[in-house]
Amino acid sequence: MLKTFLKKSLLAASLGAISISAMATDIKVEEIALGLKNPWSIAFMANGDALLTERAGGLRKLTKAGELGPEISGLPEAAVVGQGGMLGVTLHPDFDKNQWVYVCLSVADGNTRGSEVHRGKLVGNTLENVTQIFVAQPKIDSAHHFGCRLVFDNDNKLFISLGDRTKKEESQSTDNHFGVVVRVNDDGTVPKDNPFISGKAPEIFSYGHRNVQGMTLHPSNGQVWTHEHGPKGGDEVNILNKGDNYGWPKITFGINYNGTEITDKTAMEGMRQPLTYWDPSIAPSGMTFYTGDEFPEWKGNLFVGSLKFRYLNRITMDGEKVLAQEELLKDRNERIRDVKQAPDGSIYVLTDDVKGKVLRLTKG
Repeated sequence: MLKTFLKKSLLAASLGAISISAMATDIKVEEIALGLKNPWSIAFMANGDALLTERAGGLRKLTKAGELGPEISGLPEAAVVGQGGMLGVTLHPDFDKNQWVYVCLSVADGNTRGSEVHRGKLVGNTLENVTQIFVAQPKIDSAHHFGCRLVFDNDNKLFISLGDRTKKEESQSTDNHFGVVVRVNDDGTVPKDNPFISGKAPEIFSYGHRNVQGMTLHPSNGQVWTHEHGPKGGDEVNILNKGDNYGWPKITFGINYNGTEITDKTAMEGMRQPLTYWDPSIAPSGMTFYTGDEFPEWKGNLFVGSLKFRYLNRITMDGEKVLAQEELLKDRNERIRDVKQAPDGSIYVLTDDVKGKVLRLTKG
């Protein structure tokens, strides 16, 4: 174990030292909505209204004024068990024209469960013409690691994160949807230039992931950035590249939660290295780049929620290099599940609790 520790310490230094400081910018925190059933994901419309999911509930609309609507009907029943339920939500890039909403949820088939993505057209408080556009295969008897973050890239391709479902060795296979990020067209069909188009799981874009719980688009170059909710000491930030292997579980900076070793390797030929990783783990969830004018000093910063340590992590970047991190909202002692920038430049945060909240951050 000493040898492993030294190897990991040396590589950590090569990735760049990270400083963590207390909050340096005054912010105003408003509780926009209360009493939500484990809110999980939020997506904004151009007018400032938003749709949000409750893991243990459903899909709801939140107006810019802070009014919370009833549950939006039309979606199938979610399998609310373990980490499963109503999870990721995003809007089509041309939502103002077509009103398409995309939701990733865990769905049961007998005693097995798996992630599915459904698309519907928002009409009032209903999703109409709901279609199942993607099903992760195979469904298994597990209640963990569903993934389910959703991001559209600049080519209107939909990226879907899918966890390893605790079948970690399967993350090295491209024959199934364990521990992968998939890419599909907006109707669920497979892009012809996907890297494994001739294989058993042609939707796969990248593999070797544990459980991507944060995914966002870089505002300048359009790259898809992710973070892994990793093992103990193995949370990491990555940039997705077509066809690449991100190493789980062959390489990792983490260990099992019980302290046993997963592998003594942090690098192998043909496997991508993370931009950075967290040790101790922060249990990350949700991620977004900031581009607004409400906090001009934060432009280009990367924001990540921490479930374990209960703060909003602000990461100062210089290109692909992490310069510093700052812990925001730590005094609130609330698990943070998602973070998004609103059209007006304010920052919205979802707290993960049976009586969860939507917080709005503006300049203090």
